[in-house]
Amino acid sequence: MKKITIAIDGFSSTGKSTLAKQLAKALGYVYVDTGAMYRAVAFFAMQNNWISEVEIAKDQIVKSLVNIKLHFQFNPSLGFAEMYLNGNNVENEIRSLSVSQNVSRIAEISEVRSKLVEQQQEMGKEKAVVMDGRDIGTVVFPDAELKIFMTASSRTRAQRRFEELVEKGQRVTFEEVLENVEKRDYIDTHRIDSPLVKAEDAVVLDNSTLSKEEQFQLVLQLVHDKLKN
Repeated sequence: MKKITIAIDGFSSTGKSTLAKQLAKALGYVYVDTGAMYRAVAFFAMQNNWISEVEIAKDQIVKSLVNIKLHFQFNPSLGFAEMYLNGNNVENEIRSLSVSQNVSRIAEISEVRSKLVEQQQEMGKEKAVVMDGRDIGTVVFPDAELKIFMTASSRTRAQRRFEELVEKGQRVTFEEVLENVEKRDYIDTHRIDSPLVKAEDAVVLDNSTLSKEEQFQLVLQLVHDKLKN
């Protein structure tokens, strides 16, 4: 049976991971959350006090990349793979607002991107993979058969993220989350190395008014169309 690579890019809190997980499960494909990889590196840097509000110890982070071991391990009770950093499950820790506030700064570092892109390309070399992030369709898999670019208004995305964090028991305000979303948008689209841009052949999916099931069915049809070709 034909196998394809599905690349999902877009702004933060657009539901890329949710859609990617749904597609991977329905198709029996491997799902790779590249954002979790950058979050894990950010978490590692934060643990070592290499990030502050005013500066980031870039040289120290780059030197330590050789000691950062990342892998995904499938959790059957959850139905998706969780992020492991140096043998420890950090799935919950990397989803905090504090990590969100620093992950785009880590993703700006060219050496970090180079290392993680190499790993991501290795994970998807056999196709039958759904990968989401910021540069999947433009850098990691520019030849992917299906590219999706997800977007929604910043306030819509902030509200979704705020509700997720509150549900997890984190004490945050909507204003804090909105500020984080808008800041990440700016950094992601203005960094020199692999900025967030829509691939020329990507399908734009604005899910501001779509339910999760509606967007899933829409994209699943796009997948089936590709598999027929």
